[in-house]
Amino acid sequence: MDNTTRYERLRERYMNGDLDRRSFLGLIGAAGLAYGVQTPFAKYANAQTVSQVRFDGWGGVVSEAFREYAFDPYTKKTGINVVDGTFGGGDEYLSRVKASQEGEYNIAHLSGVFDYARYHNLGLSTVLNEDNIPNLQYVIPKLVDVFRKVSDGKLSCVPYDYGTTGIAYNRKHISDEEAKEKGAKLLIDEAYKGKIAGWSDWRTRLWYAALQTGQDPNNIEDIDAAWDAVRTHRDLSLKYWGSGAELMSLLAEEEVYVTEGWSGRIYALQEQGHDMGYIDPPNGMGWQECLFVIKGSPMEACEELLNFMLAPETSIAVAEGQNYPPALDPQKVDLGDKIPSLPAFDPTGKLDGLTFADPAYWNGNEQEWSKTFGRVQKGY
Repeated sequence: MDNTTRYERLRERYMNGDLDRRSFLGLIGAAGLAYGVQTPFAKYANAQTVSQVRFDGWGGVVSEAFREYAFDPYTKKTGINVVDGTFGGGDEYLSRVKASQEGEYNIAHLSGVFDYARYHNLGLSTVLNEDNIPNLQYVIPKLVDVFRKVSDGKLSCVPYDYGTTGIAYNRKHISDEEAKEKGAKLLIDEAYKGKIAGWSDWRTRLWYAALQTGQDPNNIEDIDAAWDAVRTHRDLSLKYWGSGAELMSLLAEEEVYVTEGWSGRIYALQEQGHDMGYIDPPNGMGWQECLFVIKGSPMEACEELLNFMLAPETSIAVAEGQNYPPALDPQKVDLGDKIPSLPAFDPTGKLDGLTFADPAYWNGNEQEWSKTFGRVQKGY
């Protein structure tokens, strides 16, 4: 049985109600791994020669979703254990890829177009044969076009989901009206000193500093004023957080009342019963994640798997587990009941309300700004 037939039969069983979502996604992972292809749920492996595989992700509820819907069913089906790893940012993961042997990594769940550009500029990209990925037609065009601009009209990835890094706040202490009125400046409000937090990511810190000083995040003209805002936030903060799990813990335990946060993680807190508010201020930080095929990978097998992962049935199931909207165009695909309720979801499919990072601008300043933030983080 070839891959396509196997995938189609799994999907038919899922649509007929013969498989629940957990089993469905677990069997997808098992099918991909059996052919030596990394799915979004597990590292490259050969099912006949290894006893375990490793997956590195963002931790917290995202890893829990992968564990529930893919890892445990996969282990039950194959006897192969999945070892979970987590990382706090794209820089760390890229370092691992650069240190690896070609072909060791196949498909990476990258975050942000600037990450895509970095991989491309380092010679780690590939060229997908889009004829082998017909389900790309269902993806929001804006999400595809930004990648094409980086790689001369070609693609080394398919967009998979999107979200925002907005402002999360505890409604017991901060009203919706106050949050909307103050916007990004809520994060540097002295009234909440010691109850503020933020992500220890230099891009996020400067993005919000730009908003706090009335500047365009993709064209910061007064960088000194922005760094002053970063220092102000640092001095008012309880701490910087380094993972989604830590973000959720700080808010759930009420150690902090306000921080920027990832839209899907805040939705997960709301699902758990925590009274959290969430807003995206004007020019708020929009982002998208993609499934990127790394140089040295088996291309046809990867393209086939990407096409299957973009199928509405698969993409919707994953999105509901992660709490991030899929890259599918809601004008072309019925996304069900849950997805339209997620933060950052755009029913028009145009994403006009989101501002994405200019990859050339941010990557061009990375060396200087990341070093400066390192010094600011230490108190300078």
